[in-house]
Amino acid sequence: MDTLYQYLSVIIQFSSILLEFIGVIILLEGAMRALVNYIKKDPDARMKFYHVMAMALEFKLGGEILRTVIVRDFSEIALVGCIIVLRAALSFLIQWSIKTERTEEKAKKEHETIW
Repeated sequence: MDTLYQYLSVIIQFSSILLEFIGVIILLEGAMRALVNYIKKDPDARMKFYHVMAMALEFKLGGEILRTVIVRDFSEIALVGCIIVLRAALSFLIQWSIKTERTEEKAKKEHETIW
């Protein structure tokens, strides 16, 4: 049983690191695209970057959730729990920013069609 736990622990650690790495790659690639879009004066550059940040955070959050499976003591649980709460809060704020941006764009288009 102890050997099974060790194998599971290694698989989870590897998977967690892989998910975190994917999140970093997504964020870096998206930041480069956002910079190019910003230089080209793309009006949707901010919105596109918000979506990239949300996607990257989802992968990083998945890595943290996997990490909770192999936590052994309360201090680790508290730390991982805090990280999960912070990342979930960041995801919420990004989604709120996306919603606000869409609402502003919709209001701007409606105002332009009236005039």
